[in-house]
Amino acid sequence: MENYKVYPVFDINIVKAKGAYVWDDNNTRYLDMYGGHAVISIGHSHPMYVARLTQQVGEIGFYSNSIKIPIQDRLAEELGTLSGLSDYQLFLCNSGAEANENALKLASFQTGRKKILAFKNGFHGRTSLAVAATDNPKIQAPVNPTDHIDLIALNDIDAAQSALATEEYAAVLIEGIQGIGGIHEPSIQFLRKLKEICHETGTMLILDEIQSGYGRTGKFFAFQYAEIKPDLITVAKGMGNGFPIGGVLISPRFEATYGQLGTTFGGNHLACAAGLAVLEVLKEENLMQNALEIGEYLKSNLAQLSAIKETRGKGLLLGLEFEGSVKEIRSRLISDYKIFTGAATSPNVLRLLPPLGIGKKEADTFVNALREIVD
Repeated sequence: MENYKVYPVFDINIVKAKGAYVWDDNNTRYLDMYGGHAVISIGHSHPMYVARLTQQVGEIGFYSNSIKIPIQDRLAEELGTLSGLSDYQLFLCNSGAEANENALKLASFQTGRKKILAFKNGFHGRTSLAVAATDNPKIQAPVNPTDHIDLIALNDIDAAQSALATEEYAAVLIEGIQGIGGIHEPSIQFLRKLKEICHETGTMLILDEIQSGYGRTGKFFAFQYAEIKPDLITVAKGMGNGFPIGGVLISPRFEATYGQLGTTFGGNHLACAAGLAVLEVLKEENLMQNALEIGEYLKSNLAQLSAIKETRGKGLLLGLEFEGSVKEIRSRLISDYKIFTGAATSPNVLRLLPPLGIGKKEADTFVNALREIVD
């Protein structure tokens, strides 16, 4: 049997990783400025992370949610404290797409409505309802599209007002910062007005913070720059630093009922140990502040490169837009300079999503390499 080949891959076999660096089977070192799709938050093979997982797997790695799992309560408590959302509840699952599926179901249960309002260039996952709300027909099978989903332009408050005034929508689903779409931000004014309209029309506001959350922008969640409180927040990626875990943060207006949601693997002991390690390191090493400072350092240095049309984003969630395709730039960064970066739906955008603990040394290495390539 062979693997089902759905990914274009670089001819590199990574066998070891530490901090912001990875090594291939020839012992060649690469700087990781992509973090495996923003998954590596606290750094590869962090000692605290390794210790917690090692201890936990030696005790118990998994049992079903039919029994008490106190480590789930500890994770929920720590997440509430660090994010500033202690009054929310936590439903644990396995991935970002699954988190969005469950958030959308909760919104529909709560409102009794079917329709969902989402945004052009958005990405919410590849499962059935999440991919239907994703603006990319290429990854939608014929079974996925539905007339329950409407897409409008980001920051178009008039279109949002007009749609939600019908009171037909269960939820608005929006990314804290659009990631795969090219690092586009909803404005603070737009988010505040959107929250107000949702409240007036009985619509649930869902913030997809799967890529933009967990300290990556300098705040725990990107929406916190707008000082709003969504009804539902979805998380994954950096939540487990590589271990599969996702979740939905659920505001106090929701009341759980038995059987409403469910999961086999979600919230298992090992996943929760990974989640606790991430929160502990984020706090102890002040990684949110570091993400903000190094992000600003990167932006100030990148501003000196005239080839870059625009640099977007916050903290260590950055998109660099060029006039033409970045395919050759990405390839040269890997082959000639041993640096991993990311692409976007737009062929002109280079994405940076490194571990949150990188320093000026790593930032300088990247900027100098990029300067040599574009010059």
